[in-house]
Amino acid sequence: MGAVAKRALAFQQKRGRSALSLLPASVTMPLRRDGLDPLPELRKLITEAPVSKLPVPFGGVTIHLVTGYEAAKTVLADATTFSNDFTNISADPALLAAIGGDVGEKDPGGLGMADAPDHTRLRKILTPEFTMRRLNRLIPRLEEIVDAQLDAMEAEAKRTGKPVDLCELFSLPIPSLAICELLGVPYADREAFQSLSVARFDLFAGAGASLGAISDSLDYLMGVVARERKNPGDGLLGMIIREHGDSISDEELAGLADGILVGGFETTASMIALGGLVLLQDKDTRDLIRDDDAAIGPFVEELLRYLAVVQVAFPRFAREDTEVAGVPISKGDMVMVSLSAADRDQAMADGDLDSFDPRREPTKHLAFGYGVHRCVGAELGKMELRIAYPRLVRRFPNLTLAKRPDQLSYRQTSIVYGVEELPVLLG
Repeated sequence: MGAVAKRALAFQQKRGRSALSLLPASVTMPLRRDGLDPLPELRKLITEAPVSKLPVPFGGVTIHLVTGYEAAKTVLADATTFSNDFTNISADPALLAAIGGDVGEKDPGGLGMADAPDHTRLRKILTPEFTMRRLNRLIPRLEEIVDAQLDAMEAEAKRTGKPVDLCELFSLPIPSLAICELLGVPYADREAFQSLSVARFDLFAGAGASLGAISDSLDYLMGVVARERKNPGDGLLGMIIREHGDSISDEELAGLADGILVGGFETTASMIALGGLVLLQDKDTRDLIRDDDAAIGPFVEELLRYLAVVQVAFPRFAREDTEVAGVPISKGDMVMVSLSAADRDQAMADGDLDSFDPRREPTKHLAFGYGVHRCVGAELGKMELRIAYPRLVRRFPNLTLAKRPDQLSYRQTSIVYGVEELPVLLG
């Protein structure tokens, strides 16, 4: 890193800003959008350069961006050639400098940034808790949660006579309360869950925010695990403790809980809000999922593909010299897979993939990743969406957007894309 860049980095960090805020737009391009669509320059790479280098202005850091669907599957599926392990970040001084200095020293645990055999062992412990048989027990409670938030929206509209924020009263509380229910965490802790999750993904919230929030999150969840260890409840943490005892440590349990928080809260909240925006602009689709139960599943799958709110997958690091789509990748290089780009690649399916079609035959999209690191909570997320959307449009059939779409504020340069607020009139 040059002397000027070092001085600028130090200055920005003293002001509480992330080093990532110094990166040029060409580097942060995969984390930005044009409304609901990937930027044109990202979309162009899908066909012209499905694997390309990001022009990172920090010496010693090489990052390859994967945008093509087949190339993305190749990288995501190959846990032998590519490593997810967190130490790839924490042990690399150049990479630490690029993302904010000393913020990468605490391993977040969980599944997303772990390799076999740890990943294999922990996923084997967690997977049974996410089978449809076990998740089905949550359906009545999820329906109650959604209905309660619809009641809250109606009460707020009557109280104020003004538009209500679909994000604040609907999309945020639903996954927060669902995760509290799943883990066995008290309802009163929902605000802590929300603040922890949002901080993990807002890259410009402060110096090293995306990694710096890990310590706060894990410290909080260690307390939750300690309480569950003393008196195991009926939630996921309590069940794992009863079934596996001391064979899983408190640190590992907190890491798994953190992974569920990170993977299940902000992503689902963003999906509910942005999916709501799609519905607000498409009366035919509102009518479709209001009147036809069989249309709800395909609608959700298409929405997951079209929105791809998790814009990039967890970073991979090459264990050896290799190549992807004919592009050489050196040992130690970082590989970032753009899920939002790959899910618009015509190589995946027929038809115009830049358009939203609720009647499209479900595609093999990458919204939840692919391979051994595919999101273990995918079915829970889809269950929440299948419950939330039909109930929303059936309760408020005349729901309308209180602002023009171009007046909305979207999250900027964030791993998980979303809208800051979504004011609606209930009709």
